[in-house]
Amino acid sequence: MLERLFKLSQHNTTVKTELMAGLTTFVTMSYIMFLNPIIMSKTGMPFDGLFLATCLGAAIATILMGMYANWPVGLAPGMGLNAFFTFSVVGSMGYSWQIALGAVFLSGVIFVLMSVTRLREWMLDSIPMSLRLAMTAGVGLFLGFIGLRFTGIIVANPDNVVALADMTHFGFGQFGPEAPALGFLSFLLIAVLSYRKVFGAVLIGIAVTTFIAFAMTWVLPTDFFVVAEAAKSFAPPSGFVAYKGLLAVPEFSALEPILWKADIVGAFEVALIPVIVTFLFVNIFDTAGTLMGVAERANLQDENGKIEGLSKSLKADSISSVIGTAFGCPPVTSYVESAAGVAAGGRTGLTAVTIGLLFAAGVFFLPLAQMLPGFAVDGALIYVAMLMMSSLRGLDWDDLTEYAPAVCTTVMMAFTFSIANGIAFGFITYTVLKVGAGKSSQVSNGVWALTVLFLAKFIFLN
Repeated sequence: MLERLFKLSQHNTTVKTELMAGLTTFVTMSYIMFLNPIIMSKTGMPFDGLFLATCLGAAIATILMGMYANWPVGLAPGMGLNAFFTFSVVGSMGYSWQIALGAVFLSGVIFVLMSVTRLREWMLDSIPMSLRLAMTAGVGLFLGFIGLRFTGIIVANPDNVVALADMTHFGFGQFGPEAPALGFLSFLLIAVLSYRKVFGAVLIGIAVTTFIAFAMTWVLPTDFFVVAEAAKSFAPPSGFVAYKGLLAVPEFSALEPILWKADIVGAFEVALIPVIVTFLFVNIFDTAGTLMGVAERANLQDENGKIEGLSKSLKADSISSVIGTAFGCPPVTSYVESAAGVAAGGRTGLTAVTIGLLFAAGVFFLPLAQMLPGFAVDGALIYVAMLMMSSLRGLDWDDLTEYAPAVCTTVMMAFTFSIANGIAFGFITYTVLKVGAGKSSQVSNGVWALTVLFLAKFIFLN
């Protein structure tokens, strides 16, 4: 049956190899089970429901990818998109999370329509590569800023906007548990282990930092810490080292407050057009780049260079964005960590189905998710940010009209604390520089249209 479904022999793989590849990918991307609820809960959505939604949304989307497209790709709520959802749409713009979910739904529907028509190809061809790379890097810098803020490494400063915190501070602040030194330690551990290609580097880094934090609360005197009311939860739960302390049968009623709660009608607002466009753009280009990279590593190209099953994988990804909305998730998208499973030999959808089933099993680990201190997980956020920023190496650094708009996009995303604003500044800068340099022929109709849209947004909607 597995041979018939996934064509294992045709892809020169075995059931054992596919299962191990699935386990490898799951371990490398499982941090999203803990990180997404932490970020999204800042909107007022319940942590427990978000944890279950993350696990189930990732499971359904990944199994869909495996069964429909037969690709070894894992999917989950998108990093960066969840931060944009939380801090820009809900936080800065002041929309309810229900309306923000409505915007996610509309962007997902547009993505599906584009995936079944030629619009997808037109969009991918219209946007210059420099701006595509900048979107990934900019989201990375945006995430990095959030990670540094969450861990308490950077704090508000009335003179310089931000400043370095007291790295010896251990307490609890506005954004959850703060321990700058331990948060930075988490990032360093993950980075070193990843460089050395240690299996499960992200999870090991989070686990070691968590253990150190708990050990400090056991060994050091209480007055060593800046204790607030919230600090009472920062203690090992009963049965910390016991099997029953880490597992629990999930109560799916926790999903009820966020299940099918997208306000689609409320998202039909002119001011939300840039938000919908941002969700769409980041999702499309992140997905396309990830899938093409995985296809190359997995040798899914024929002798003519055509990628086998790319159309189906894009459709599965776009449909997953809509499915995720039903669970209360930001756009569900393909994860570049899938390359780890491909490197382990994964070649078919059986790898993806394995990943999906492991995500489904993750619902039993809610007590573990509740136990992890925020700064330990935020170290992973800083690490992911560094990985995403590496896309800037693909820029043409000899052409000012290419790299300047890209750098503008990247920087403005973080410094305006808005992915949408960063994209808008990037498109406007690109068009003006190309025209000013006498290279207007390089500006596509799509870029012209979007530049006008973003200018109108700044003039009429700001």
